Amino acid sequence: MAASRQDNSAQTAALDYDVIIIGAGLSGMYQLYRLRELGLSARVFEAGTGVGGTWYWNRYPGARFDSESYSYGYSFSKELLQEWEWSEHFAGQPETLRYCNYVADKFDLRRDIQFESRVTSAIYQDDARSWQVALESGARHSCRFLITAIGPLSTPTLPRIEGRDDFKGQSFHTARWPKEKVDFTGKRVAVIGTGATGIQTIQTIAGEVGHLTVFQRTANWGAPLHNGKIDAETQGRI
Repeated sequence: MAASRQDNSAQTAALDYDVIIIGAGLSGMYQLYRLRELGLSARVFEAGTGVGGTWYWNRYPGARFDSESYSYGYSFSKELLQEWEWSEHFAGQPETLRYCNYVADKFDLRRDIQFESRVTSAIYQDDARSWQVALESGARHSCRFLITAIGPLSTPTLPRIEGRDDFKGQSFHTARWPKEKVDFTGKRVAVIGTGATGIQTIQTIAGEVGHLTVFQRTANWGAPLHNGKIDAETQGRI
């Protein structure tokens, strides 16, 4: 048993990290916080240039929560709960991203997050009982535990429409929206899909475009959001 423990210690010492986390969204940041509490060395690899995950990538017009804002807030820190106040019952993407950045700064999470680092492969080594993780840059890192915090719907899918690649106009996917503002003034715009994202986009740009066409395969159930500002009394109860 003593020899086995020594072997395990030697293997662990040779690894780059105890844990590698893929993704710096709400789950990835929380995992990093918890692993630090456990005294483990951890590294987060994030493909984007900042934290936020879903709320970093999904910056399309009208993007916002479809659940009460406070239900998205972390509950591991009473101090954080007291410090942050949501302005709306269903916060918009910019406010949510500000919250993510606030958390990252408050708990100094960025020092263990490597941005613009897309993971291309993760291979488990049976003999060493460890993971070999490769990045798009060609860099490789090893760890004992691997946590994928990328979410179940993180990779966008473009419609398989003949001639799509020959289209000469502007085209965007809501999950990879550009950081700079897109001007729709007076333009003919088509939106494909009427899920939550489609509904949010459509109602936001409808008054700006010259003509709007919506393509819907299957009708989705929707309800009025009844959003509004959170007053002081409600904030106190929250």
